[in-house]
Formats: sequence, C-alpha cells, structure tokens
Amino acid sequence: MLSSADFAYVSQLLLTRAAIRLQDTQEHLIRSRLEPLAQEAGLPDVSALVAHLRERAASELHTRVVEALTTHETSFFRDMHPFDTLRERVVPELVERKTDRTLRVWSAACSTGQEAYSLAMLLADMPKLNGWRIQIVATDLARTTLDKAQTGVYTMLEVGRGLPARALAQHFERVGTSYRVQLNLRSMIEWKQLNLASPWPPLPVFDIIFIRNVLIYFEPSVVTTVLVRARGCLHNNGCLFLGNTENMLGLNAGFDSLTHGKSIYYRPSTGRK
Repeated sequence: MLSSADFAYVSQLLLTRAAIRLQDTQEHLIRSRLEPLAQEAGLPDVSALVAHLRERAASELHTRVVEALTTHETSFFRDMHPFDTLRERVVPELVERKTDRTLRVWSAACSTGQEAYSLAMLLADMPKLNGWRIQIVATDLARTTLDKAQTGVYTMLEVGRGLPARALAQHFERVGTSYRVQLNLRSMIEWKQLNLASPWPPLPVFDIIFIRNVLIYFEPSVVTTVLVRARGCLHNNGCLFLGNTENMLGLNAGFDSLTHGKSIYYRPSTGRK
C-alpha cells in the first residue's frame, strides 16, 4: 500500500510536469504503472521508487514516472465521426479556399500514433488532394510512445481496433505477426515531443488540429491556456477537433462551434492570419 505522503509526492510530480491531477481513488493506478519501473531500477517496490525519486533532483527517472502515469489509450479512427466530418465537409471547404495547395495537420497528444496514421490514410485516399502537399505533425509528452509511433508497427490486436479491413490491405504490410504502415504514409508525418501543459516551441500555422481526449485530464485554467495557444497556431479557416466528452462551454478561447452529423468542431471566431 502506498503511503499518503508517497501518493501526494507522485500526484504533485504529475501535476507539475503534465498538469494532470490524480484522484484519491487512483492509488492502484500508481502502483500498477510504477511497479515495472521499480523492478527495472532494481528496487523492491513503488515506495522504494518514490524514496529514490525524493533523493534526487529532476532526472530521467522522474520523466519516465510521468510518462508511465499518463494515459495512452488510443485506436485507429477513434469515434469515426470526426474523420467523416473531415472527409465530407472540412477538407472540401479547405480545398476551395486555399491557394497554396498545402494542408497542414496537427495530431496533439498522439500517443502511439494511431490517430496520426488515421489522418494520413484519410487524406491520402481523397482524390481532391491529389497533387497537394500534406504535412502532419504528431506530438506527445512521452518519448517512449513517440518512438513506437514512428516505427509504424502494430500488433494484430492494435490494427483490430478501429482499422477497416480495406485500409489494412491498402496501407499496411505484414511484418512477422505484426503490421507496418507503408512508407508513403510514414513519410507524411513528423514526430515531435511536446508537453501541452508547458510553453510550446514555435509551430507552423495549421489547417486542422486534433487535440482529442486529453483536455479532460487538465485543470480548467490549463485547458483555457491550451485552447488559446491552439487558436494562435490555427489558420482563420482552419478547424479544431476535441474529444467526445470535451467542449468549450464557459471558456473564452476565441472559437465558434460548428456541427456536422454527430461532430461538433471549432473554427476561430476572429483572426489575425
């Protein structure tokens, strides 16, 4: 059992580094996710790991603890309707309005890459974008998940979660018992480490931003900061997609909401770009 002091230490570490607040009921999550790290470090249990962390200033182990405690749940074409909205409305409108024939997309908190590759598959399959330059930036807090994402290799279980059979046949190649995203799609994506809750590095102006299923873990003030920053790197005609359980109610972040089918998405209400 984790002591209250150890729980408070780990909670504060996660809040400081990733703006994620743990609930009092999540002691089991801490133990289950940190026990493998303790064993790897040659320590007998999670309490010993926390003691080890306390004895040292910021270290690689602190970073790995934060990465282990962040949620990496993802799947291909998750919830599907945002992708339908992209194909049916957002991309056709952008094609009509843009003159540079370049489409820039950001998949934030991309985890192990399924969302970014889903976007790449959808855009590659749209005839309207033939001859266009498609640039996808995929970012995540955790270096380990980015490393997996960049390989583009997924198990049978992973491709079985949301990936249509046609997309598997068209865009993947068999590698042993796993599947690898084909090179033409992997080359469309640039992978970067980025903490949404910390100051952002310079980013390009995007036409489409996905920040889905991550804001629910942040404090309200951090959510507002993230959305205002996202507004600052989104084209006036661009669109922002959030997760199903996320919205901008009560927030003054500079967006108008739009609907299409089952999707609610957002466009800058005023602009400077």
